[in-house]
Amino acid sequence: MSRVKQGFRVELAPTPGQVEAMGRHAGLSRFVENYALDKIRAAFAQRAAERTYGVPDERLTRAPWTAIDLEKLWRAEHPAVAPWFAGSGLSSRVPKEACRVRAAGLRNWWASKTGKRRGRKVGFPKLRKRKHGSRFRYDADRVRPATDATVSLPGIPGKVATREDLSWLTVRLGDGRARIIGATVRERAGRWWVTFQLDIDRSGINTARQVAQDAPACGIDLGLRTFAVIADDTGTVEQVQAPRALKAAQRKLRRANKALARAQNGSNNRDKARRKVAALHLQVAHRRSDFLHQLTTRLARTKRAIAVESLNVAGMVRNRRLARAVSDAGFGEFIRQLEYKTGWYGAKLWAADRWYPSSKTCSACGVVNAGLTLADRSWTCQCGTTHDRDHNAARNLLAAMHPT
Repeated sequence: MSRVKQGFRVELAPTPGQVEAMGRHAGLSRFVENYALDKIRAAFAQRAAERTYGVPDERLTRAPWTAIDLEKLWRAEHPAVAPWFAGSGLSSRVPKEACRVRAAGLRNWWASKTGKRRGRKVGFPKLRKRKHGSRFRYDADRVRPATDATVSLPGIPGKVATREDLSWLTVRLGDGRARIIGATVRERAGRWWVTFQLDIDRSGINTARQVAQDAPACGIDLGLRTFAVIADDTGTVEQVQAPRALKAAQRKLRRANKALARAQNGSNNRDKARRKVAALHLQVAHRRSDFLHQLTTRLARTKRAIAVESLNVAGMVRNRRLARAVSDAGFGEFIRQLEYKTGWYGAKLWAADRWYPSSKTCSACGVVNAGLTLADRSWTCQCGTTHDRDHNAARNLLAAMHPT
């Protein structure tokens, strides 16, 4: 039995009263996160002042770093700082998880600052504002499906209906194949979702969808003009075009943002215009997500080995001429999904070194064309072979992987 961590998200269909209650819980989570951050900042300021007086480090005021420290402070001080909480009927689990979220942000910042965390630098946590979105968390299995069409949320009156069937989850919870370890409720563009974090046994699912041993291996070259060129070791080459969801929505977004800018602050029209902009952005995100999930699932189930590039997406986004197109493509999410899905279905994923010259190397003779530029979509090697830039790169990635 191989158990993994997996998310399971369903859209909710709450009543107006339930929407109001969920909005209050989101406000509570935001309040506690900001309260915890104020406590941390005050402790840091006190430590800095004590250092100026020559107080040794071991005697400095202890900063509340951990979730336990922050939760103890909240329990001790909420009668004074939030007297409305005791009789509000709000779930006591939400502040606990808000403290955990803030503590996790602190750990990530410190690990990044001290070089223990890879990737882009993580900044010091900032105050959470209403414009950052509404969301709150429950710990353990406080949130559970009540039926195949409803969920039970602590602090929310009644059972909250879902817009999707929950039988996939309820069956696995019933026979012990899945266990809920947390849940997040989130709002976007006026719509609400609950995401279950699961500890789940996927062995049955993975075995049923296991990639065949004689399935082809492939190399994948990612690009902006053509999202993916997939070269199989059978000699076939497939070109996959991305929906370019953001580009397709630019005209509607431009009009919606103009209407939002013209609307008077605090007016009903401004609220309608804001919801329109949010709905368009949500539509873009869903189109991109659907495309990436369908493509990565198909590849993980039909290719025994996959070679990809190691792209510096953060560096590409810094180029103002490419930033929008790179963000619209979702290269980083594509690689992330391939990583865990190939693990599920028994495929192998191999990433080339970031400086590997996949486009400049002739796949026929191996000579590197150092003069190749981004504008050159095709080129002819000194050996006489004419290459399509993307097709050649995909073949080189496949050859460099040495699949077994």
